[in-house]
Amino acid sequence: MAGLRVTPVHRHGQARLYVSLPDGRGAAWYDRETGRVALLLDDHEDEVLAALRPYAVGELRIGPPPVPTSADLTRLCLHPDDDLAPNRPGEALLHELERRRAGGRLRAGALRRELAAQEIAGAALDRLEGAGWRVLHALPLPGGSRIDHLLVGPGGILTVRSLNARHRRVRIADPLVTVGRAAPEPLLRHARYEAERASLALATAVRPVLLLVGAEHVETGRVTDVRVLTDSEIPGLARPGGVLKPADVESLHGSARDRRTWLRV
Repeated sequence: MAGLRVTPVHRHGQARLYVSLPDGRGAAWYDRETGRVALLLDDHEDEVLAALRPYAVGELRIGPPPVPTSADLTRLCLHPDDDLAPNRPGEALLHELERRRAGGRLRAGALRRELAAQEIAGAALDRLEGAGWRVLHALPLPGGSRIDHLLVGPGGILTVRSLNARHRRVRIADPLVTVGRAAPEPLLRHARYEAERASLALATAVRPVLLLVGAEHVETGRVTDVRVLTDSEIPGLARPGGVLKPADVESLHGSARDRRTWLRV
């Protein structure tokens, strides 16, 4: 069968390749660590093996799939085009850089610096998954805007707007944020708005976070409803708990990773 799609996913300590049919149904997954192929549709075995062979190391071993978790069931019900979990930090910025490079427009220093900040933030946030958090990056919103990062975990749901502040002073006077000698911007207002849209999409409370990546010094006035952090303070996000149970975390993460969830905001 032509058109089988292979999607690499590295989440929750597992590196897998998911194989789906053209209509979006899951056909199999391949565990890179064990070299094992779990077939979901036995009648597509030959096509699945042919699709996986370029990605596999050594012999492919076939066996029935383990009992799927609720997260597995959510993922397998999603068409790959609707699954936002594989999105990298700064996904939209990466595409914009590729577009500019293809068009011969190479002056993109500010874009690269913003991308670097999102990648640093994303890598640090991904490490929270060991504490029961689930992390999504670059969630597209109607109108062309996006949520840089979304965290779902024991402490609730957080939208995280990351800001490149490398080696610069940051002054905050709600709603304005000034980085170095740049003009002030109403970034706290933007952070609140993103949390409101996420709350509408997920039908639950969402708290905003402004993450200052690489800031040399931060002067903060009174800010009551937006948590302002530097990237060195990210591990502290893992400590609060008691808001969501593990089953609720998986359910909300499953909704958030579905692109269609964000179409109604």
